[in-house]
Formats: sequence, structure tokens, C-alpha cells
Amino acid sequence: MRAKENQFARDYLTVLRSGLSRPALGGAAGARALGRRALDAGFGAGEIARAHAKAVRSLAPARYAGNDGGATVRRAERFFLTVLTPLAPGEGTVRKSAKRLRSLAALLRRNTAALSVARQRLRLESARAHRAEIALAAGARHSRRLLAQSENLQDQLRRMARRVLSAQEEERKIISRELHDEIAQVLTGINVQLAIIKQDSKANDTGFRRRIEHAQRFVEQSVTAVHRFARELRPALLDDLGLIPALRSFIRTLPGRRKLRVRFVADAGVEVLDNSRRTVLYRVAQEALNNVVRHARAQLATVRLRKLAHAVELDVCDDGRSFVVQRVFDSATRKHLGLLGMRERVDMVGGTFSIVSEPGEGTTIHVVVPLGRGTRARTA
Repeated sequence: MRAKENQFARDYLTVLRSGLSRPALGGAAGARALGRRALDAGFGAGEIARAHAKAVRSLAPARYAGNDGGATVRRAERFFLTVLTPLAPGEGTVRKSAKRLRSLAALLRRNTAALSVARQRLRLESARAHRAEIALAAGARHSRRLLAQSENLQDQLRRMARRVLSAQEEERKIISRELHDEIAQVLTGINVQLAIIKQDSKANDTGFRRRIEHAQRFVEQSVTAVHRFARELRPALLDDLGLIPALRSFIRTLPGRRKLRVRFVADAGVEVLDNSRRTVLYRVAQEALNNVVRHARAQLATVRLRKLAHAVELDVCDDGRSFVVQRVFDSATRKHLGLLGMRERVDMVGGTFSIVSEPGEGTTIHVVVPLGRGTRARTA
């Protein structure tokens, strides 16, 4: 049965192709003859439909797709209906079936056209999305390069700032030593010589003695100023005795204090810090107290140093006027460079720096500096 059906399908294709190419030379007759052969062979509409489907698939796909306006499809449909005529129970049923087939074929053509349009749109959208992905990836790579360059520049600036601060601190140390050891000694020697001249002068030479006394007062004031400048540049106590004596001395001679009371509380254990970390805490406390005197209009300031397990904590608090902290750090004016310098110094030694300033509560500068590898062994 399968062989008969295959042979019928091949004959169907031959007759269909002949009927489509030369319909005037007996295409309908050939179709009816095929229908009678199918009836004689015991084939039903299903077998004829399968033979028709195979034959249509064997035709040129471009023709069947409707590129000729649908003429090929319609002729093939008429051919198929003609083949079915011997099997049909009546002419009316055939016409209805033909009409139904034509409507189904029209629906198929519309769906095929809509599918073609949808595929074209999908290809366009896919191409557009691909171009957008390429542009986005290029933009992301460019952004990453810019971010890396920015981070590199920031690191360079930080390293440069730290070198500048370290060099500045070393220069201050040298100048302070020179002022203390050289200029102060010279002025003291001048004062001694004036005292000798004063003693050797005649007792009745009152005017001369008065001029010497006046010169001595100038020399004493100069010596005091030199010592003050030396302390402000770099206190010798910080290197010789430690952080606590240096801060006590600075607080005692804090310029412009007048009505400001300063309370100083410190743990002796903070002296385990190495020289660089002690210098950072001293400079932060120095700058913070100078700011209190200049800007805060405070009555009380508290400096507190505490030794923690692995760090030293510094708090400088005042009860004066508050300010907007973020605005200060965002500002580029010179008057705020002191706070920026404090933060940079603390960052140099791996510490943390924060400021809290609230209306009615004053300002607190909080610093935590780790002990670090250079921590000195604590002596009993």
C-alpha cells in the first residue's frame, strides 16, 4: 500500500506540474483522471491530500510563497479540488469545501506576510540593540579608563601632599633648632654684654644707663619672640620630652586665649607613639585650638588624649559657635586649609579624622591614630 501511495504521489506531482505550466492542454482532465485512479486504488481524501502536500512542497518555494500574486496557489487549489471530484458526494459539498480551502489559504497568506514583516522588524531591532550594546561597552571602557586615571591622579596628589607635609615638618624642626640654639644664644650674649657695659658705666651717667636698660628690654623681648617662634615652628619639648609636655606648654602659652579656659586630660600611655604619630597629634591639637581662639568665641575647650588597645585617641571639644562641616571641606578658600591639612596629616599615618559641629553644642574634632610598627617600647 505504501508503494502504491508513493507512486501515486509521484504521478500527482507530474500531472500537477504539467497542469500548472500548461493549464489549457487538459489540466482539468488530468486531475479528474487522477481522482478516478485514486478511487480505483481505494485511496481516500486523506491519501490524495498527502500526495497534494508533497507535490506542493516539491514546487519552487518562491512561487508557492505567493510572490506571483497567489495565482500558482489558486491553480493548485483548483487542481486539488478537481482531483477530489470523483470522491465527493455532491457538487454542493465540493463547492463548500473549495470555499473553505480558499479562505484557509487566504488566511495562511496573510499570516505568512505578517510573519515576514515581524521577522524583518526583529532583525532591525536586533541590529539596533547590538549597536547600542557595542556603544555602551565602549562608553563603559572609556569611563573605567577615566576613573582609573582620576584615582591615579588622586594617589599622586596624596603622595605629593604627604611629602610636602613631611618636608615642611623637617624644615620647621631645623629652623626651630636654629632659632633656639643660634639666634636666641646670640641675643642672650648681647644682653649679657649690655649688662656688663651697664655695670662698667659711670654711676652719674644716668642717661647712658637708661639707654642700656631700654636696649636690654628690647633684647629680652626679642629672645622671648624667638623662643615663641621656635615653639610654634617645632617645639623642642615634643622631641625631647614627649607629646604631653609639648601640649601643656603650648596650651599655657596659647596666643589670644584671654577668656578661654582650656582643660587638658591625657593618659601617660600615649607616649608609646613614635615621633611621626606624636607630631600628627600635636599639629592637630595645635590647629584645632588656634581655630577655637580665632573663630569659635568659646569659653571652654577640652583636649583629651586616651591610650586605647591598639591606638591613641584625641578629642578637641569647644562650646563655641558651630559650622557646616561639609561646606568647609567642599570650599576651596585658604581659610579652610587648616582643617584639610589636619585630615591629610591623620590620613598619612593611617588614622581616622572626623568633625561634629552642632548649633548649641559646639564642635568636636575626633582623631584615632594606630600605634603602628614604629611604636616605642614603653619604659617603666
